Amino acid sequence: MRKFLIVFTFFLIQGISAQELFVVTDPASNVPAGSLGVRLGQSIFKEQMKSGYSYHVMPEVTWGINKNLMVRTSMFVSNRSNQLVTEGASFYTKYRFLSTDDLQSHFRMAAFGRYSFNNADIHQEQIEIMGHNTGFETGIVATQLIKKVAISASVSFEKAFDNKPDYRFPEAQSDNATNYTLSFGRLMYPKKYTNFKQTNINTMVEFVGQTLNEKGKSYLDIVPSIQFIINSQARIDVAYRHELYSSMLRSAPNGFYLNLEYNFFNVSK
Repeated sequence: MRKFLIVFTFFLIQGISAQELFVVTDPASNVPAGSLGVRLGQSIFKEQMKSGYSYHVMPEVTWGINKNLMVRTSMFVSNRSNQLVTEGASFYTKYRFLSTDDLQSHFRMAAFGRYSFNNADIHQEQIEIMGHNTGFETGIVATQLIKKVAISASVSFEKAFDNKPDYRFPEAQSDNATNYTLSFGRLMYPKKYTNFKQTNINTMVEFVGQTLNEKGKSYLDIVPSIQFIINSQARIDVAYRHELYSSMLRSAPNGFYLNLEYNFFNVSK
């Protein structure tokens, strides 16, 4: 598997040609103004400290307020209690503060923030407010598009609190971290556009890492994926997340994503 991931990464970097639609990271570009996006995110990861798999479902709704501002709300459902239980929710906003455009390229920068609450038990050192921890995250993201080449990078600060009402954050663990991501993609099909109804097939690779600020522990993951854009409105993502390195306790670092999304454009003027 590791050899495959290295080859996959090399292949992407040599000829990147992609849209700004990544699977586990968000680019600096926003959804179109007045549009409504509905996504059903699913993941199944192999447990490290016990037998079985961790399954999460995350319904999301995204709203484009204007060209520079978007908001999103997410819900967390998992089988950690051996049945599907709603554990919390998240509220996210992103503001695009820099935009430069050329004939065949553009550059975007945006600031983002997220607050989540969660009532599940705290079972790992990794801080992850998308589905595991109560807390907040704030950061910046930059995305460069040249012709059909897309590269995106982000850095953020993440802080965890108690998972109320029953689970206090462990005093022996670091409750804040620095996150960093780097994403590449490539458009595989079509070779030439004739209309917006053509199905797009994108391959991409994303690197996702974290360092605990108080303990110095860190991890780095690679996420290769394939993505289908249908009729410029529907989207299907299939991805595999693999741990490249980790010095911290993580309950389920390796597994698969399946995201289903549909966008309604011009819902409001």
